[in-house]
Amino acid sequence: MMNIQLIRHATLGIEYAGVRFLVDPMFSEAGVNPPIINTENDRRNPLVPLPGKVDAWFAPDAILVTHLHGDHWDAAASESLSKPVPLFCQPGDQETFRTAGFQSVIEITEASVAYNGVTLTRTGGQHGTGEIGQRMGKVSGFVLQAEGHPTVYIAGDTIWCDEVREALDRYKPDLTIVNAGGARFVIGDPITMDADDVAAVCRYAPHTQVAAVHMDAINHCLVTRQQLRERLAAEQLLENVLIPEDGEWFGGR
Repeated sequence: MMNIQLIRHATLGIEYAGVRFLVDPMFSEAGVNPPIINTENDRRNPLVPLPGKVDAWFAPDAILVTHLHGDHWDAAASESLSKPVPLFCQPGDQETFRTAGFQSVIEITEASVAYNGVTLTRTGGQHGTGEIGQRMGKVSGFVLQAEGHPTVYIAGDTIWCDEVREALDRYKPDLTIVNAGGARFVIGDPITMDADDVAAVCRYAPHTQVAAVHMDAINHCLVTRQQLRERLAAEQLLENVLIPEDGEWFGGR
């Protein structure tokens, strides 16, 4: 069984093979955080509140964190989540979680990790191009696999790049979740997938169902859900892409 709820932005609740995974929790109340610096507007973050009926995700079976940027792991999540819950992260991030009091922190390196019948594999990505991409630091995605269940690829904060192509080729996911929104600063290229990138994923891997999240919640994510829908519809790709609203469930099988 697989069922996924977009909570907000990149925060996902995933029911998969009997395990309840919480991905990239950002639990801050609307407007409590400042705008992302060096962006074209001064709207405070998050732009929208958490949707209703997500309290159950404050007690998941396990937590997955792709990287430590504040829109993927915030103080509210760190303070509210139970410290004994297993937390899986990318190499180099473990100490931050241990310092926050989490008692079972597992870095996923080159080898896959098994948890309650689910195989978790880390994938790479590029959080932008050139100097900005380097300054944004290392980011990760995760692949979830279990016998008799569809393969899920959570791409994380990445643009369309070789690492994404390699993950699509290697794992042939049934569902690929991409962080869209075309996040960017006043200078430089987008640091997450814009409409061009989402369309590129669809064309490259028509075998996978794509779900686009990471929109309409943080001030430097400039591509809205509506803009993405219009672009994909114009290219006859919209049928391949789910664009859930906050709180919406998708992927049920």
